[in-house]
Amino acid sequence: MRRLLHTREVVCKGYARADGLSDIEGRVVDLTAEGTYMVFHELAPGEAIHDLRLVLTIDTDLMIHRAEAFMGSTATPQCGGAAAAYGKLAGLRIGPGFRQAAKARVGGVIGCTHLTELLGPMGTTAMQTLFSERREAKRRSETPQEDPMPRPSVVGTCHAYRMDSPATAVIWPLGKRAVAAS
Repeated sequence: MRRLLHTREVVCKGYARADGLSDIEGRVVDLTAEGTYMVFHELAPGEAIHDLRLVLTIDTDLMIHRAEAFMGSTATPQCGGAAAAYGKLAGLRIGPGFRQAAKARVGGVIGCTHLTELLGPMGTTAMQTLFSERREAKRRSETPQEDPMPRPSVVGTCHAYRMDSPATAVIWPLGKRAVAAS
């Protein structure tokens, strides 16, 4: 027999904007199943301990142009004071070393543990969002690409996209690989 005590929901979504940028929205919600007494307030069953949102506005190079945090439900009245710190993420590029650089700007007592943890799945969502946009653009393109292709960013990032993988051969055919990349 099991009894549900706590639910954490993490949802990340990527949106194309009319100005050519993308918004990556992350949300973390912690719900108490049975209700609980917190030091600063009491929660009824199903109420949120945390309902936190972070929006990153990025360009096609994964550069963050704007970051904004929203803290709907928090464990303490003081938690909301961390929201402004997330604006410091502007100017960072999502890629290798992103999480460490982000923690240097908003980690520890500067920010919110839960929002800072959310940056990991938001980074992945940002990449998937741009992949979706590129697939759409490719489908809309009427002329097939005959020139060599640059190395796709996923090559070499996981087992499926290792250099000798059949999946890599599909997305980056040997005959289409740029000479400098070989």
